[in-house]
Amino acid sequence: MSRQSVALPSVGSIEEELRRVRYQKNFGQELRNTIFLLVVVAAAAVLVAVLLLPILRIYGSSMNDTLQEGDIVVSVKGGRFQTGDIIAFYYNNKILVKRVIGVSGDWIDIDENGEVYVNQRRIDEPYLMDKALGDCNIELPYQVPESRIFVMGDNRSVSVDSRNTAVGCVAEEQIVGKIVYRVWPLEQFGVIGEGLDVGQTFFSFGISES
Repeated sequence: MSRQSVALPSVGSIEEELRRVRYQKNFGQELRNTIFLLVVVAAAAVLVAVLLLPILRIYGSSMNDTLQEGDIVVSVKGGRFQTGDIIAFYYNNKILVKRVIGVSGDWIDIDENGEVYVNQRRIDEPYLMDKALGDCNIELPYQVPESRIFVMGDNRSVSVDSRNTAVGCVAEEQIVGKIVYRVWPLEQFGVIGEGLDVGQTFFSFGISES
């Protein structure tokens, strides 16, 4: 029987194979690290969105002309609310968006022309297109109960809000957060109207379902 010689691999080819194996190992490790990092970032983003900065889509017309159906807004949890702030809150398994008119202890009055008074002072509401008494079945003037917030939609003639006992005042535990930014549509990206400075905006003596 004849013996056939077996060609041994060269040193160069062995080194090349070692480099290839190391590259595959390092690539796999880097890929796993990248995927893990993306998962962590995504989870953190979800937690921030849910716990601190809920992102909401507007439905309905009760906040026209300030907010339109289809707008996407960012809310901030916590803090104190004042007249003029826009808040989101839970109501019957839905989230409504309305404007804060008064807080616990305030007296609210609305005349037949839709002018709104807080503690006998008429408030300036430049964000309104039209004023209306709207769907109101509460007895006016009305005092906001303890730990409650009186809210109204900006589209006063169609909004069902604290003027009607069907919705009533908002309890603190219902509140999702204060609406602060609009992120969609892009051409309207930016801060949404700040709360009113009561001392500067009161006259006389001295916030549908979306």
